[in-house]
Amino acid sequence: MKLISWNVNGLRACENKGFSESFKQLDADFFCLQETKMQQGQLDLAFDGYKSYWNYAEKKGYSGTAIFTRHEPLDVSYGLGIDEHDHEGRVITLETKDFFLVNVYTPNSQDGLKRLDYRMAWDDAFREYLLRLDSEKPVIACGDMNVAHKEIDLKNPKTNRKNAGFTDEERGKFTQLLSSGFTDSFRYLYPDKEGAYSWWSYRFKAREKNAGWRIDYFVVSNRLADGIKSASIHNEVFGSDHCPVELVI
Repeated sequence: MKLISWNVNGLRACENKGFSESFKQLDADFFCLQETKMQQGQLDLAFDGYKSYWNYAEKKGYSGTAIFTRHEPLDVSYGLGIDEHDHEGRVITLETKDFFLVNVYTPNSQDGLKRLDYRMAWDDAFREYLLRLDSEKPVIACGDMNVAHKEIDLKNPKTNRKNAGFTDEERGKFTQLLSSGFTDSFRYLYPDKEGAYSWWSYRFKAREKNAGWRIDYFVVSNRLADGIKSASIHNEVFGSDHCPVELVI
């Protein structure tokens, strides 16, 4: 089974840069999108053999998630079930026979860490949500989690130490998530691989220089880890400031 996750940084813009072609080439069973930046009815996008599910932010042109799937889910839910966290379209959960698939677009702590306190509350709520699901059946959680976990996960760790996405607080919450029973699928296969990034700033020719961050993940329940066949970062795919990441399990 093949899963793809991609922060498209505006699906309408990405569609104009070849999204549909990339979607077909990547040929996934489940295709999860973050930062769609859309409201219902703004883009008529459908693919043969796939059903789609959308969670839109109340604020226009902001956040948003979607899942395209070849497999009819048993159930679909939106958000975490916590009002404080459920107005920005950040989570979709599909329940299948064997696992829960959770697509997430984690809040950014923003410049000056204006939203760090909110982010800390979100990380706790999201971890507790995954643990509740995990008590029923295994979980595959994917998306833009807006944190580079270790120094190996970004090009310039020293100069970014107190910037959003690489604060000690955010990294600590990600460590806590993994410690509670989850596996970072990419690092499970490639614990020491350097230069593996999924996001690059549009400034300073960062992508050309591969001065990036790995902030897009597939995190799975520990009991699924033995089933991980491959974990890939498709840095050859353009159309967004992020590239797609893949899990075969």
